[in-house]
Amino acid sequence: AYVYSTKSGDCAAFLSNYDTKSSVRVMFNNMHYNLPPWSISILPDCRNAVFNTAKVGVQTSQMQMLPTNTHMLSWERFDEDVSSLDDSSAIAITASGLLEQLNVTRDTSDYLWYITSVDIGSSESFLRGGELPSLVVQSTGHAVHVFINGQLSGSAFGTREDRRFRYIGPVNLRAGTNRIALLSVAVGLPNVGGHFETWNTGILGPVVLRGLDQGKWDLSWQKWNYQVGLKGEAMNLASPNGITSVEWMQSALVSDKNQPLTWHKTYFDAPDGDEPLALDMEGMGKGQIWINGLSIGRYWTALAAGDCKGCSYAGTFRPPKCQVGCGQPTQRWYHVPRSWLKPNHNLLVVFEELGGDPSKISLAKRSVSSVCADVSEFQSNVRNWHIESYGKSEEFHPPKVHLHCSSGQTISSIKFASFGTPLGTCGSYEQGVCHSPSSYSILEKKCIGKPRCTVTVSNSNFGHDPCPNVLKRLTVEAVCAPTKWRG
Repeated sequence: AYVYSTKSGDCAAFLSNYDTKSSVRVMFNNMHYNLPPWSISILPDCRNAVFNTAKVGVQTSQMQMLPTNTHMLSWERFDEDVSSLDDSSAIAITASGLLEQLNVTRDTSDYLWYITSVDIGSSESFLRGGELPSLVVQSTGHAVHVFINGQLSGSAFGTREDRRFRYIGPVNLRAGTNRIALLSVAVGLPNVGGHFETWNTGILGPVVLRGLDQGKWDLSWQKWNYQVGLKGEAMNLASPNGITSVEWMQSALVSDKNQPLTWHKTYFDAPDGDEPLALDMEGMGKGQIWINGLSIGRYWTALAAGDCKGCSYAGTFRPPKCQVGCGQPTQRWYHVPRSWLKPNHNLLVVFEELGGDPSKISLAKRSVSSVCADVSEFQSNVRNWHIESYGKSEEFHPPKVHLHCSSGQTISSIKFASFGTPLGTCGSYEQGVCHSPSSYSILEKKCIGKPRCTVTVSNSNFGHDPCPNVLKRLTVEAVCAPTKWRG
């Protein structure tokens, strides 16, 4: 116990149970208190427990994404011309050696080109059928795309755990002068961690060619040209005014659907209703999105790694704990504020780094499919403490389950209800050893057909005590549906 008191006699206490598996019953100030595993109870007067961290009876929701009646019009595209990097007017800096990215870009763009050239002799063995040389690029984050003579050779990315990474891949060089263009990508600025203001971003080397007849060739300290940003950014292609500055091509006429560094645009009408909206970017790779010239943000549909297991709140939190969506896109849906939309002819611009099929992009509505609540029969209530402490003659507040659907929805059915010792989590509840047979009928009577409902958690409300001397809970999952629909 952690006890805090004043000279005037005021007292507050925190009772802790650090065991991750077992509940405990403790005595404090000649009173008994039950503490669930890995929890803390707060006693503002050293007597009444008004809150326990393991007994939070808040509603949780199961969400679903529903298709809209909105269709994207025909897509058009504009490809970044990597060959234009030779244009000396576009070169921002020329230096011997590799420069830190943010010191060059000053956060005016996520993108910085590192450009150099190498001369390959005609006598090199790989030109006569030998093994291709490889390029090694060491980066401090967050991603790099390697272009050899204007063609994408490969890409590499850092991770959440370690933003630093190394790219190693074969390169198809030719006799004579070859241009190596490395597009370094920053995904925002460092904002958390020890001394993050000292962290570097970009390609700081070494950059090495391996597999040549002379052995390895360290390119790190030769002359490099630096170009900030992309051509499409300079022409402001994301804005309604800037899109007229280039010739767009019909995407349907282009055979290579997965061309990297491509701008895509289309128009769409705002869907009806007032539900929250999101773009489904499942068919794309990595890039940025704008609607009517306003940035939705970056997207990256990389698949989530990890080991998704059952989740328990108990125990110290670590990033791998309670993971969900393993093997699925880390983020597929991207919120679209309705306030940004016009009734008709909304401009959608997407910049795709890796290559993707924009025809698979769609607009969806977010809807609550069901709501869940789990409340103990002895749930702490701070209002009861005020009654006991100040002697007010108000009604004692028993614990209650509160359920409410989203605007425009009502509760259409009760998917699960159990007053007793139910098991599981929202979406996968099961009856436990103890269960009141009247659970479903009570909830159906109180809730079906209503946008919200409240049910008291007590033995009297369910007719009798289904298992005396056992701590019981009321666990509910209710299905939400549009108000005009019942069933």
